[in-house]
Amino acid sequence: MSAPFRIVAVSGSLHEPSKTTALVRAIADAVSARAEASVQLIELTTIGPSLAGALRREDLQPFIEEQLVAIEDADLLIVGSPVYRASFTGLFKHLFDFVGQYALVGKPVLLAATGGGERHALIIEHQLRPLFAFFQALTLPVGVYASNTDFDGYVINSEVLAARVALAADRALPLVGYAASRSVELLV
Repeated sequence: MSAPFRIVAVSGSLHEPSKTTALVRAIADAVSARAEASVQLIELTTIGPSLAGALRREDLQPFIEEQLVAIEDADLLIVGSPVYRASFTGLFKHLFDFVGQYALVGKPVLLAATGGGERHALIIEHQLRPLFAFFQALTLPVGVYASNTDFDGYVINSEVLAARVALAADRALPLVGYAASRSVELLV
C-alpha cells in the first residue's frame, strides 16, 4: 500500500482515565511504530452519551456516523473492552450494532480486553471473537488481555504485557497488508 494504513482503535471503557484506553493506545502505537499508519481513537466515554438513546443508524448524530464510517473503512481495527459481568460493555456492543453487517468482511481485527484479574482473560475468546465472527471479520489469532496488576495507574508496567503488545503488532501487519491487497483485487 502506498497510503498509510488506517488504524481505528475503539475503547469500550466507560471511564476516563481508563486502563482499556491505555491498552488500546499502546497497541495502536506499537502497530504504527512498525508501519506508516494513521491512528484514530474512538472512546465510548466521548460518544457514549449520544449513542445510548439511538435505535437506528439514521437516529445518530453526524459525528457518530463519522465514527462508524471510520470503523467500516479502517484497514485494521483494534478493539478493547473492560470486562463487565463476564462480557464487554453494553455501549460497546451498541456501537457495533450500528456497523453494517457486511462492512467488516475480511477486515483484520485485533482483540483486547482488561479486567480485574486473570480469570477474565477468556472474554477475548468467548465474547469478542464471536461478535466479530458475526461480521465475518478476520480476528487476529493473538489477542491482548491485561489485568490490573499489569498497570501502574494507567501506564503499562508489565514486561510480559509489553511483549504481548509487540507480538500482536508484529503479527497484525502482514494480515493488514493481505486484507488491503485482497480488497483491491475484489474491486478489479
